[in-house]
Amino acid sequence: MEQWQAEWAYQKYWVMARSQHLYNAWRRLARNNQWDEDKAVIAHELLLTAGELTPTVKTLRNTYQHVWGYFKRMATPTEKAEFQAALAEVTPAHDSVGPLLLRLAYQYQVDYLLQSRLLQEWEDDDHAPVA
Repeated sequence: MEQWQAEWAYQKYWVMARSQHLYNAWRRLARNNQWDEDKAVIAHELLLTAGELTPTVKTLRNTYQHVWGYFKRMATPTEKAEFQAALAEVTPAHDSVGPLLLRLAYQYQVDYLLQSRLLQEWEDDDHAPVA
């Protein structure tokens, strides 16, 4: 995997949680797997812009539904219900979905998600999964 592809994999859900527009702009840059220095500069600017934004209820729900796609076929009925209940109540100030998805990523060993910025931000002392 090229460096820019690894960076996109790391950043994409974090960007999506802040702005679908910025997420789509980065996707357009990556179209056809062609990358150059000009695109790298634009991608960096998109990240800086995303960093200035606060997620909204709408962007969080959309992003978390995308991430949930990694679990929907393997999750138990209890986990599905827990996800739906948490998603219905999510706000930027009260987010129990991120920690739930982090726990599931560890439980089901979804390395791609464990290496994503979105879930890594939940790996502090207050939210770290119990081993």
